[in-house]
Amino acid sequence: MKPWIVLLCLSLACLGAQAKAAVWQPAAGHTQLPLWPGAVPDAQPVPGPETVTLRTEHLIAGRPWMAVANVSRPTLTVYAPRSKNTGAAVVVFPGGGFQVLAIDLEGTEICGWLTSRGITCVLLKYRVPSAPYGVRCNCYSFALSVPALEDAQRALRLVRFHAADWHVDPHKVGVIGFSAGGYLVAEASTNFKRRLYAPVDAADKESSRPDFAMAIYPGHLATDDDKLNPNVPVTGDTSPTFLVQAEDDYVDGVNQSLVYYAALKNAGVPVEMHLYAHGGHAFGLRVTKFPITDWPRLAEAWLQTIGMIPN
Repeated sequence: MKPWIVLLCLSLACLGAQAKAAVWQPAAGHTQLPLWPGAVPDAQPVPGPETVTLRTEHLIAGRPWMAVANVSRPTLTVYAPRSKNTGAAVVVFPGGGFQVLAIDLEGTEICGWLTSRGITCVLLKYRVPSAPYGVRCNCYSFALSVPALEDAQRALRLVRFHAADWHVDPHKVGVIGFSAGGYLVAEASTNFKRRLYAPVDAADKESSRPDFAMAIYPGHLATDDDKLNPNVPVTGDTSPTFLVQAEDDYVDGVNQSLVYYAALKNAGVPVEMHLYAHGGHAFGLRVTKFPITDWPRLAEAWLQTIGMIPN
């Protein structure tokens, strides 16, 4: 067997034959649920069918990562806690610049960490490309990612609607996102009073406000003149937030976190920020030589201090 085929098989792990399919599917034992019961609101055209690609041009901690593109039918995948259930749940928003989703690096690997800590993980495969992000330009920093935010709001409502079935405390439902997903965290944390789609069923009576939010190397939060993106209107009701970023992040600069932190602080929102000298961008949970690798332990401590998980 050729080396690249072996690498592909190892990276896909339990996906097996699904690697040949266009649509991403979770590993055996986890069910993927459609986010919307019928038509998807504000459907946008995509260049082609959904695809899953092993990306090797930029290795993360020496390993490739899996990119899902052209998502037009968003889904949820629920990962139950592997240890004692804390009652907390986290909806995960993978990054990828609203062009793709880093479904393993910032998705399934994150769920592995959360479930090992007794937290229900709900992986959101949200819509990408998400207009107006189809073309990269400076203007995208000032736009509201409407389809993706609709998916995020719907996901949070569904978790609360199914709280009893999924053994979740509806008052301990948070979000975590990476890069573009970190921006989606901020959007969800600040736009929850803004209903972007017409209710489709009983789940939409639930709140879409995250009880807590973790934005990891977020992007699109600061304008070119270091002002807060107007599409994340921070108020005193914005979700308590945990921020992590590296000062040598040259994709989404450290000012993204600094500007958002200042806005949260000024509004009286509980916020904790961790900045590191080194780490770059898109490191996820993967172990490197840099101290930033330890950020999950700090996140766990923060979740304890705000009462979402026990000490």
